[in-house]
Amino acid sequence: MDTLSAAEAAGILHVNVKRVQALARAGKLPATRVGRKWLFVRSELERLLSPGRAQVVAPVEISARNQLRGRVTELNVDGVMAEVRVQVGDQELVSVITRASVERMRLAVGDQVFAVIKSTEIMIGKG
Repeated sequence: MDTLSAAEAAGILHVNVKRVQALARAGKLPATRVGRKWLFVRSELERLLSPGRAQVVAPVEISARNQLRGRVTELNVDGVMAEVRVQVGDQELVSVITRASVERMRLAVGDQVFAVIKSTEIMIGKG
């Protein structure tokens, strides 16, 4: 059995060590407390990170109200940046994000995602 410290678990989950400890304390992340330290079983964390389960590990509340559910139709990764095309209904959105974000989220064509739009202005066009 491969056990991890809170810092190692935080690295795998891509969250802060304090967040990992809080999730373990709340019973939302499988862990064992030994003295003052938390221990995590690597295979249990990896199971939680399997496709479709990532939201269970660390749900995030965000202030943006403009959240559109769509499906990734195309990924163009070049150097440190990536272009992600998302089909939302009969419209297509294009987002440019870092390659590291694509890899961390394990994005692939066909994945169900949320496009979050946060802006101080919206332009309207006609004709």
